[in-house]
Amino acid sequence: MSKKRKFGKLYDRHVEQIYRFVFLKVSTREVAQDITSETFRKGWESFKDNPRMENPRAYLYRIARNLVIDHYRTKKEHLSPEDFDLKDEAQNISEKAAQNREMARVKKAMKNLNTDYQDMIIYKYLEEMSNEEIARITGKSEGAVRVTAHRAMKALEKELEDMSDQNR
Repeated sequence: MSKKRKFGKLYDRHVEQIYRFVFLKVSTREVAQDITSETFRKGWESFKDNPRMENPRAYLYRIARNLVIDHYRTKKEHLSPEDFDLKDEAQNISEKAAQNREMARVKKAMKNLNTDYQDMIIYKYLEEMSNEEIARITGKSEGAVRVTAHRAMKALEKELEDMSDQNR
């Protein structure tokens, strides 16, 4: 099988996940599409030189994560809750999210978490990555990933609890 065909299969397998990850981090669909495209362009550049890449999924997430960081650096903006207008865009993320009120509520709560916790929840619970894959993406040890994931979930639970208390 040719390199192009192999990479095409890799693209088909991961494009929606990468797009969803990027979209959760940036403010518009257009920016998310641009960053996703750039992620796969850079991924292709590396893949054609090394088609036997050990973990292409983790590599693509690392590229996407770095491009999101670069996007905010070049705009000289800092990530803040206002940058994540997930409440209004929840229906556009996926068909399932549009039909799931709890997911929209979780996304709204996530915008109050720090970036590391947001990333960890996306990687671990939305994308169902292993601690090993997350460690490769973030450059942390597997132990640090495990601890951060636990703390991220505790912080999210607290945000959800606070939201429930406000609605009473």
